[in-house]
Amino acid sequence: MAQASSESLASAKPAGPVDRQLRLAFIGCGGVTKFYLPPLKSFPDVEIVAGCDINPDRLADVKNDWKVDATFADWKEMLREVKPEAVAVCTPNGLHMQPAIDAAEAGCHVLVEKPMAMTPAECQRMIDAARRNNVKLQVGFQYRFHAHTEFLTRAAGAGEFGNVMFMKCRALRRRGIPNWGVFGQKHLQGGGPMIDIGVHVIEMAHYFMGSPKPVAASGNTWTYLGDKPSDVASQWPGWDYKTYTVEDLAIGQVRFESGALLQIESSFAAHIKEDVWNFTFMGDKGGGNWDPPEVYTDRAGTMINSTPGWITNTDFLALFPLKLRNFVNACLHDEPIRAPGEAGLAVQKILDAIYRSAAAGGKEVAID
Repeated sequence: MAQASSESLASAKPAGPVDRQLRLAFIGCGGVTKFYLPPLKSFPDVEIVAGCDINPDRLADVKNDWKVDATFADWKEMLREVKPEAVAVCTPNGLHMQPAIDAAEAGCHVLVEKPMAMTPAECQRMIDAARRNNVKLQVGFQYRFHAHTEFLTRAAGAGEFGNVMFMKCRALRRRGIPNWGVFGQKHLQGGGPMIDIGVHVIEMAHYFMGSPKPVAASGNTWTYLGDKPSDVASQWPGWDYKTYTVEDLAIGQVRFESGALLQIESSFAAHIKEDVWNFTFMGDKGGGNWDPPEVYTDRAGTMINSTPGWITNTDFLALFPLKLRNFVNACLHDEPIRAPGEAGLAVQKILDAIYRSAAAGGKEVAID
């Protein structure tokens, strides 16, 4: 994955003249903000006005490294005193809903990190708050801005694949259990790899499919490595196995109203050859692969495998300016949100159903 395409770079520019700045504050100033700050500081139409976190060390970083003096331990106090126009909610998953609702009630546009919340009901409350207060609500789904996703989605829109019948999604790490934050604590995160990294591949696949309505899902989860000490060399050694309550591996299958099926495999730790980040699909007119981007179809009486003659790969870090620019342009110039709250709700319904099925022994459960 390398640089953003020229088309994507164009979308990272201001939508109009820079005649004023969006006053943006952060709720949660931890690890993910390192991906937000460089692009936001380069945007001429954004001013970072405040940071909120319960960790005093992080607030010290806001003052010293971010050069932002307004720091708070209470987001409600920050909203009252600073009155930002927009907030980025970058807290652990269990603290997404309430700050987002409170910000919307204060008249702020909201960008919330993925996954949108802990449950579909929480997502709906966030959507309702945004609608009630006429503010924007965007979910941090950056992979729909990826050049591969955009290419395949355009091809699907042009009818090249026909009716997509089957998707296979994989977000697998051989040994990549996070050794920071609260990623291993289910009561704060909602789950492990499925809700943390599986969510990315599910959301870009669902987006590619045209966002069909999910109606049922089944799933299973297993924990066999993360809750034990390990002396095996790994990507991030020294995770806190004593507080580890999430799964190492999750497998799910989703049925859609259209009749299509989506399978998802996601792991923090699995005995596999190498890490995998991909989706493949089959349609009645053609199929394809996300990485590398490929299309499989029939042409002139021959089965054809085709690849782009030139497509710029998109580095993970290069995706953040794209999603942030979309949010800023939406706030300042009413540009359409490309990852709205409704997309977050649909994905959350899928995640919730897979976990509910796993808790019920793997039997299929309905999605409301």
